[in-house]
Amino acid sequence: MFVLMTAPDSFSSSSGGALSRSRVEFYFDVSCPYAYLAHLRIETVCTQRGADLEWKPILLGGLFRAVRGDDGPMAAMPAAKGRMNALDLQRWADHYAIPFTQPFSHPMRSVTAMRAIVVSGDVPRAAKAIYRAYWVDGLDVTSRDVLAKVLDGAGFDGETVVARADEQDAKDRLFANTEAAAAIGAFGVPTYVVHRHGKEPVFEFGQDRIEFVDELLRDLGTEEPTLSFFFDYSSPFAYLGATQVEAVARRHRATLLYKPFLLGGLFRSIGTPPVPLFAMPAVKQRFMNDDMHRWAQRRGVPLRFPSRFPMNTVKALRMTLGLSDELRAPLVAALFHALWVDDRDLNDPAELAAIATAAGFDGAALVLGAEGSEVKAQLRDATTEAEALGVPGAPCFLVQTSHNPKGSLFWGQDRLVLVERALAGWLPTSG
Repeated sequence: MFVLMTAPDSFSSSSGGALSRSRVEFYFDVSCPYAYLAHLRIETVCTQRGADLEWKPILLGGLFRAVRGDDGPMAAMPAAKGRMNALDLQRWADHYAIPFTQPFSHPMRSVTAMRAIVVSGDVPRAAKAIYRAYWVDGLDVTSRDVLAKVLDGAGFDGETVVARADEQDAKDRLFANTEAAAAIGAFGVPTYVVHRHGKEPVFEFGQDRIEFVDELLRDLGTEEPTLSFFFDYSSPFAYLGATQVEAVARRHRATLLYKPFLLGGLFRSIGTPPVPLFAMPAVKQRFMNDDMHRWAQRRGVPLRFPSRFPMNTVKALRMTLGLSDELRAPLVAALFHALWVDDRDLNDPAELAAIATAAGFDGAALVLGAEGSEVKAQLRDATTEAEALGVPGAPCFLVQTSHNPKGSLFWGQDRLVLVERALAGWLPTSG
C-alpha cells in the first residue's frame, strides 16, 4: 500500500466525480502482452463495479531504466522461462477468450505509438486500436504509416495525431506519466492504483491480479445487497427457484425479501394467456415438462407435477402476506413443497392450516387472517408492484446493490447464475 501521487496525464473512461465513487488508475504500454490482456478486462471490472477508469499511458522502457537501471527483464530471461511465458500468455488469452497473436517482430519500439495515444484526445479509443493492431493483427506499430492507418480506422485523423506525436508536448506528457509511475512504486505494467473514498490507495500489479482489484472495488461500502424474490406457488419454475434462493442470498450476504403476487392477475393485466403452458404447442409442452424435471435433477430437489393444475393459490399467497417478511421463509418452503412434491391442495383451508402448523405457525389463525380485507388489498398491491417493475412471470428476481439502487430484474430460475453475478456487483449493460 502506498501514498500515491497522481500522474499528470490520464483519461477517465467514465464520468462522475462524486466523492463516494471509486476510481482505478491503469498504467500501460502497448508493447506489453500482459497489459494487452488486462486492458479489456480492467475496463469491464470498473464498469461492473461502477468505478471510474483512468488510462495512464507510460513508456515501459523508461520505467525500467528509472527503477532497474536497465532495459528490462526480457534480455536476461532464461530460454526455459521465455518458453513458459509464451505458453502462459496464450493460456490466459484462451481462458478469457481474448484474441491474441504473438507478433513475429515482438518486442516493437512503442515510443511513437504511446506518444500518439497521449495526444490523441481519446486515450482509451486510441489505445484499444493500437493494442489490436499489435496483438491481434500483428501490424508493425513502429511504422508511422501503419499507425496513421490504424488511428484512421478508429475514427481519428491518423496523420495529424502521428505528426503531433513528434511535438515536445507529447514527449513531455509521456515522460511525466512515466516518472509518476516510478514515483508510486510501479516496476512494470499492467499496474493499477485503486482509490476508494475514505481509504488509502492500493497498488496492484499484473493481469492475473485483476481479481484482487475486483475484490477491492466490491468492498466499497457497508450496505448489503437486496434480493427480492417474486413468486406465485402455482409456478413449477418458481418452486425450483425457491429451493435455491436462500442459499444464493446467503452466499452473497444479501437481504432476501419474499414477494408473493398473483400470477393470474398479472397475466390478465399484461395480456398473457391464463396458463401459458396450455397455450403452447404440444411439442413445446413436452419440452417444458422435460425441462422442469431436468432442472429438478440438476438442483438435487424432488419434483412431482401436481394432479390439480393449475392450482388456485390465492389463499396461500394471502397467508404468506399475513406474515412479516422475516418470518415468511419457512412457510414459503412448506407451501411450495406441499404443492410440487406432496401434491396437496393449496385451495383447501384445512390443508393450508395443517401445512402452516407443521411449519411452526398457528395455521388456523393464518387461514382466518387470509380472509381479511387488509391482506386481500396487500395481494392486489403486490401484484400491481410486480407489474410496475416489469415482472412478466414467475419467478423473478430483483437485485439491488449500492452501485445499482434501482436494481436489475431477472426472469426465470435458470437465470440464477446471472442473479449471483449481479449480487457480486455486476452491472448488466442493458439495465
